Amino acid sequence: MNCAVIILLTTSCFTWWSSAFYTPTRAATKKLKYLFDPPVYAEVVGRRGENVTLPCILKAKPSHYRIKWTKLEPGHAGPENIIMISTAHSSKPYGRLGPRASLRNAHSIDASLQLSLLELDDNGVYRCELVNGIEDENVVITLTIDGVVFPYQSKKGRYQFTFHEAKEACAEQDSTLATYDQLYRAWTEGLDWCNAGWLHDGTVRYPIIHPRPACRGDLQPGVRSYGPKDKNLDRFDAFCFTSVTSGSVFYISGSFSLEQAEHACKRQVAELALVGQLYSAWHFQNYDQCDGGWLKDGSVRFPIHNPRERCGGIPEAGVRSFGFPNKSTHLYGAYCYR
Repeated sequence: MNCAVIILLTTSCFTWWSSAFYTPTRAATKKLKYLFDPPVYAEVVGRRGENVTLPCILKAKPSHYRIKWTKLEPGHAGPENIIMISTAHSSKPYGRLGPRASLRNAHSIDASLQLSLLELDDNGVYRCELVNGIEDENVVITLTIDGVVFPYQSKKGRYQFTFHEAKEACAEQDSTLATYDQLYRAWTEGLDWCNAGWLHDGTVRYPIIHPRPACRGDLQPGVRSYGPKDKNLDRFDAFCFTSVTSGSVFYISGSFSLEQAEHACKRQVAELALVGQLYSAWHFQNYDQCDGGWLKDGSVRFPIHNPRERCGGIPEAGVRSFGFPNKSTHLYGAYCYR
């Protein structure tokens, strides 16, 4: 079978500290008086749609204090993203995360933050800060969304997206632009991809394990950077990230055009699957189907969990791609989602 190959690597549930993570603003050697540090566990892993608790425990309580929870942005860029401010008597939510946030209050010294119905953009670093005048203290916790990183290309071909278009393209496929940390983790697990793509922080990078002439074979393996790029003018592919979905993907056999595939799914009270939904099914549900099928973006792909000779002959598991065939081509089945 002659088809392009896209092999997806996943994030994993282990702690991996890198330069992308934050460190507390206090001196590393300073012993905290009021907050336990490390805060029970420094990384919490969850999947989209789940609920998690970010731990923050007091070992002593000053007479007057506030607890402020904040989500930190890479490089501390942009305004402070306050989630919750609480006192001994009340709490007030703020911003995008506020409606899904609450304090656990399991006991009198518990200031842990609960987040419900996790979303892809919730991935990142959070700070629990005890505000007490000149004795302010804080601890940081990393929230990692378990998921899968995949490269995505425009139907017009290679290197067609500005940063904003890449962000929109990922969102249209039930995903978000991957963070540097998510791409770095995928590289440590074997992601080897020669085309550069936008990341969530506006940088452009690509992961290489086996240097080769087409991919600057004179350089060492790693997550390579293209340096500063103009978000409005420069064009590249995208690295997208997705997690579990609330629905399921299934295949309908046939020889459909894209329009016929759409109707076939509608007859099953479903819609053509998005690219991110197919990748999620492949990774989290071990979905394996050795048949090319239309997806909603007009591409044709199929997921392989158990590699075998008659399904492309590629030894690695992954999602194979036929690219974007002519929409009127009557050769493929349909991958539906409901």
